[in-house]
Amino acid sequence: MIFLEACVFITVLFGFFGILLKKNLLMKVLSMDVMSTGVISFYVLVAARTGVFTPIVADDSPEGVIYADPVPQAVILTAIVIGLSIQALMLVGVMKLSNHYPSLNCDEIEESAG
Repeated sequence: MIFLEACVFITVLFGFFGILLKKNLLMKVLSMDVMSTGVISFYVLVAARTGVFTPIVADDSPEGVIYADPVPQAVILTAIVIGLSIQALMLVGVMKLSNHYPSLNCDEIEESAG
């Protein structure tokens, strides 16, 4: 479990440093997606527990059974959808910038805009 948590943490760090250090706008969008995937993976890793059953209550269900909470699952699904829509909006912004400037390098766009 510690190894998986370390891998997820490294994924988030790769995405974060990619946003800070990369100059290409497409690489920044991709780095943000990697960071978002790492955060969602962390929540899935924390929520994964053994001995938890599906929250379907039937007449023959035994007493004292621990059921999984469906709310975190719904929140994660919502986070995935919102992350996808944010990524689409960022790509549209990059497309608009690429129509006006010859390069997707942040430094070159700042120089030609200023």
